[in-house]
Amino acid sequence: MAKLFKKVLVANRGEIAVRIIRALREMAIDAVAIYSEADKSAAHVSLADEAYLVGPAPALESYLCIGKIIQIAKNAHVEAIHPGYGFLSENEDLAEACQKAGIVFIGPQPHLIRLMGDKVTSRETMMKAKVPVVPGSQEPIHSIEQAKKIAKNLEYPILVKASAGGGGKGMRVVKQERDLQKSIDAAERESQSAFGDKRVYIEKYLENPHHVEIQILGDLKGNVIHLFERECSIQRRHQKVIEESPSPFIDDALRKKMCEVAVRAAKTLKYQNAGTFEFLVDQKKKFYFLEMNTRLQVEHPITEMVTGVDMVKEQIRIAAGFPLSYQQKDIHQFGHAFECRIYAEDPLNQFLPCPGKITSYRIAQGPFVRLDSYMEPGCTIPVYYDPLIGKVCVWGPNRREAVLRLKRVLKEFVIHGIRTTLIFHRQVINIPNFVQGKYDTNFIDREFKITKKIPKQPLQDMVLSVAAIDAYKKRKKAITLVQQEYHVSPWLKQARSESMRKFNRGFL
Repeated sequence: MAKLFKKVLVANRGEIAVRIIRALREMAIDAVAIYSEADKSAAHVSLADEAYLVGPAPALESYLCIGKIIQIAKNAHVEAIHPGYGFLSENEDLAEACQKAGIVFIGPQPHLIRLMGDKVTSRETMMKAKVPVVPGSQEPIHSIEQAKKIAKNLEYPILVKASAGGGGKGMRVVKQERDLQKSIDAAERESQSAFGDKRVYIEKYLENPHHVEIQILGDLKGNVIHLFERECSIQRRHQKVIEESPSPFIDDALRKKMCEVAVRAAKTLKYQNAGTFEFLVDQKKKFYFLEMNTRLQVEHPITEMVTGVDMVKEQIRIAAGFPLSYQQKDIHQFGHAFECRIYAEDPLNQFLPCPGKITSYRIAQGPFVRLDSYMEPGCTIPVYYDPLIGKVCVWGPNRREAVLRLKRVLKEFVIHGIRTTLIFHRQVINIPNFVQGKYDTNFIDREFKITKKIPKQPLQDMVLSVAAIDAYKKRKKAITLVQQEYHVSPWLKQARSESMRKFNRGFL
């Protein structure tokens, strides 16, 4: 007979660790945290029932050390480990180490992580399951001659992709043969650095597609359900930055077909726990399998908001041996939800990471607003990890109201001390094509060409340039990343004030 765990270790940090700890608390399960030396004062440490130092600040010496994590789990007498997303969440070695230690891994079986984590073998598996895939190579690239032959057959543009991992890393678009070698070399280096595996493969690059993913849950009894779709086409450098559910692009017939394909594929795999099938959908609404993520997704909150399903709790229940709490007939989409990923990055400086201390902030509140974050007064965003601070999510009874709520929330949300992508998001959601739901994966490049022209110049000159653009708006369609008053540090306010006085004297 299935029994809930009494104690679970969260093998992660940041906002996802906080999210999981909160779910454990609501299930009356003790939460054990691990932390690096850089995270000793982090929110997830203070929220957990127990917390243990796992190592120095670098992830390779702490959050990626399987041996240390397993030893802490044994010492703390936990029954299960939840890996969250990122770090070791899709690492079959951790899942196998848990099995050997008699600890439950809250996720799929190790062989499925291995199978679906390799882009080449996952493509082969999906083809056998009659799931449409993007045309491409059947095996990793081992020579430039092989690459040239495949690229010629597919016709340019093509996409060089890492065989392992995901998240846009180890990925290069190649538009002509003369760029093929350097793109392969660059993708291999990035893949080796990010995943410890330099293998890459080639697939046809679909121009202006939509990135649509289907969330599924499977239990140990063979039951599988879908939780509908998420539209993830607002991306920068292949990284998702804004997601929504339902998709404004696909219709009911296509939605039903894609969900049925995802469920069928999951049943073929005998998949257990949470997983996501990612698809590319072209302009003719033909869809192709892209990859499967064998973990909880960053964007899971919007699925929770439109379905009412707490996915983290379902993950824990499934791993403990309980059947799914829902049947497919119980799952419906209600209303519309958005998520904006807020990063410690500087949109006015090529989106470079901006770690540091958050001196103050104001969280936007109100009906149907959710913030998943690890911010606390005086907290520091470390330089060692992903710069994601948190996710702002809103729900509305329809897309129009959800957009209006998102505009209000982003305007109210203030973070001082570091640069963040809040000003970027405020600009994006006001673009007419976004408001109307008319966008694809190339939306940012197409609508934000101005970001590539931000001059490298002294701060005063930059402020003057921004002020001049603001004062002489004649091109209504130009999208400008304006430095906004509610996201300015005190020293910058003074510099801006002095620059504006000079601007007024010189131009007005």
